[in-house]
Amino acid sequence: MHYLFEYGDILNSPYECFIFDTAIHSFPIRQHWHYYMEILFMLDGTALVSCKDKEYILHPGDMISLPPKELHAIYATSNERLRYYVLKFDLKRFHEDGGLSPQLKAVVQQALSDPNSSIHFSAPQMQKYPIQGYIRACSNEYEQRGYGYLTSMHAVITCLLLAMVRIWRSHGFVPSKIAPEPTFHSIDTITEYIDAHSNQALRVEDLALRCNMSYSFFAKKFKQLYGRSCKEYIEYVRVTKTEDLLLFTDYDLAYISQETGFSDCSHMIKTFRKYKNITPKQFRMQNTKTIY
Repeated sequence: MHYLFEYGDILNSPYECFIFDTAIHSFPIRQHWHYYMEILFMLDGTALVSCKDKEYILHPGDMISLPPKELHAIYATSNERLRYYVLKFDLKRFHEDGGLSPQLKAVVQQALSDPNSSIHFSAPQMQKYPIQGYIRACSNEYEQRGYGYLTSMHAVITCLLLAMVRIWRSHGFVPSKIAPEPTFHSIDTITEYIDAHSNQALRVEDLALRCNMSYSFFAKKFKQLYGRSCKEYIEYVRVTKTEDLLLFTDYDLAYISQETGFSDCSHMIKTFRKYKNITPKQFRMQNTKTIY
């Protein structure tokens, strides 16, 4: 099935949202799959979407949620022009953090695999929720890419997912008890573990064992899947979290290096400069003038 795979750089671009217009873009969208989740919201025209061996008709105001790793395709039902929002995001970023989120990622994953929960949402089903407003906000954020746009998109997508879960629940879906974190992971889910434990010491050898793989095989498969080595992935996740602390707190660099899993402050500075071409101090000075 790999020849149908659509690559997505979900580490550097965890969120993407835009309007697809068949008068501009290549169409139809042939069968393919990818590791990120995709949501389509119909604006104009009528589309036929195939997914999970089923076909769905999308009218203006309808939405469909396409799960990760599921073959799907998009066609027109006539010669009319189609316009629809496309929202892509890495569902693994919505990991449980012990906060107010009701284990949202796990509940969404359950609903997407539940045969009684439809991935198709009609306009009448969604009328209680500002779904189109959520997606429009994501599209605007992605297009303008202003200060903190990724944080804003994450917050809006959280609201969107919560609305979807509420709609599923209103139609009889009952989430089962969330299982505790597994001792072993697959190569597809190990990034969830990395993201949740990036403030701790992480060795690639230990991560390979968690996937029940040899170090060499794990390293090869990881790079094939994510486009960079596991060590680089861990570094980039830590740099991304460093960015947030620099932007939204006044913690000193020594404290931030401890909180983000770097061995010391100098290591954090060196790694941050490697990925951002700027030191953490310079980054903070350039981006937080209006905060403090």
